[in-house]
Amino acid sequence: MEGLAVSDQPQYALRFISGKYQGGEFPLKMDREIVIGRSSDLDMVLVEDMVSRKHAKISTLSDQVVIQDLGSTNGTFVNGEKIKRVRLREGDRILIGTSIIKLVTVSESVSDSLKEHQRDDVALLDPRRGSTFPSRRTVSAARSMAGTIDEIPLPDLLQLLSTSKKSGVLEIQNEGKLGRIYLRQGQVYYASINESTVISPRKAVYRMLVWERGAFELQPPDDTSFDDELDEPTEGLLMEAMRQLDEIRNLASELPAAEARLRLVRPLEKPLRELSLQHLDLIQLVHNHEQVAAVVDHSGEPDLETYSGLLELLRANIIEAD
Repeated sequence: MEGLAVSDQPQYALRFISGKYQGGEFPLKMDREIVIGRSSDLDMVLVEDMVSRKHAKISTLSDQVVIQDLGSTNGTFVNGEKIKRVRLREGDRILIGTSIIKLVTVSESVSDSLKEHQRDDVALLDPRRGSTFPSRRTVSAARSMAGTIDEIPLPDLLQLLSTSKKSGVLEIQNEGKLGRIYLRQGQVYYASINESTVISPRKAVYRMLVWERGAFELQPPDDTSFDDELDEPTEGLLMEAMRQLDEIRNLASELPAAEARLRLVRPLEKPLRELSLQHLDLIQLVHNHEQVAAVVDHSGEPDLETYSGLLELLRANIIEAD
């Protein structure tokens, strides 16, 4: 049986989706090893303090791509897990220093075009020597981890930052909203949206996790102290957020729109004394704020509990929506 023709073999490339080399691509040749690190004589040079002189090695054998950490100080991560040696698959995300790199397949014509931009098989990733990337971006050597949540969803990004114990303030721009997630050694300890003190930090995290478009950048750590800091592990926070978001999606078809206005039904037949304290609190919020979004924002309960309570009041014909 004839072997796989060279032209039929997948053509892989490493695409930088975050960090100061964002937008660049490095084509991989079959049956070849490349060494990644800070040293200027390597195949892929990443000039930043968190990258070791010889950080990692990527080998391409037939149709397999394997990455191996070379005893680096800060580690090599694949899909949020610290690795020693692992086989890569298309779409896998690699974290080295502040660069997030995605393994992608490219057409043969694109692969050949990328190779033409290399000099002596060395990718010029060092911004001090110029860039061969198609994006042609001039980037400061001090640029922090940055990218788009279109390319790397926030849950995946937070998992990477948690596992690699990054500290800083993750800023996310999303359709006119500015979200901030504060990290200390990879753990989320505070969050805000548009610097609002009405929305609790836990709510802010949960809401940002559903954002699908926008840009992010990891800023340096902030020494501001907060009275209502979160103290649970980031992994637990993410799991609970995903659970609640799934539940909210299940309720979505019955819920009024965020801009809808709520009011008490008149005449109100059900005696208020038969309602729970949670329902009474919700009625007060409806009276004070009227709009669904404002009621949910000002509620001291998580969004899921607030939406569930509003739905119960609507079903019981105690409140109604315009």
